[in-house]
Amino acid sequence: MIRYQLRCRAGHEFEGWFPGSSAFEHQAAHGLLSCPQCGTADISRALMAPAVHTAAPRQETEAPQPPAVTPPGHASAGVPDAVIALLQKIRHTVEEHCDDVGDRFASEALDMHRGKSEARGIYGSMTPQEQAELDEEGVDVHAIPWVRRADS
Repeated sequence: MIRYQLRCRAGHEFEGWFPGSSAFEHQAAHGLLSCPQCGTADISRALMAPAVHTAAPRQETEAPQPPAVTPPGHASAGVPDAVIALLQKIRHTVEEHCDDVGDRFASEALDMHRGKSEARGIYGSMTPQEQAELDEEGVDVHAIPWVRRADS
């Protein structure tokens, strides 16, 4: 997965996770991305500082810092409540209108892509290897941060 810092035309910045750079380009070109603050679909990548790892281990002189990225929906994530609420609405809609195929997600998506089964909305889980297979096959799938339900 690749994490991009994104910016809308109004200047709002937010992050997005994609299985690869082509997935971002495809979603942006087809208007599938939107700003969580203003809703515009005019989204571009913002400048990001790369994470550079050196070969020599550095000596800790201070207390270790918490990880920079905390899973969405986690109590200490620092994710704005409006974003969590939007992700909860997305989860509710997916659960209401799509079939949960669990760990059979990749095989079901491939069957639909190849015309072996009727296209329908599905959700579930897959391994990184299965994700790579779907990418190689040209199957367009989207990962959604799965936050706690709104009623939990």
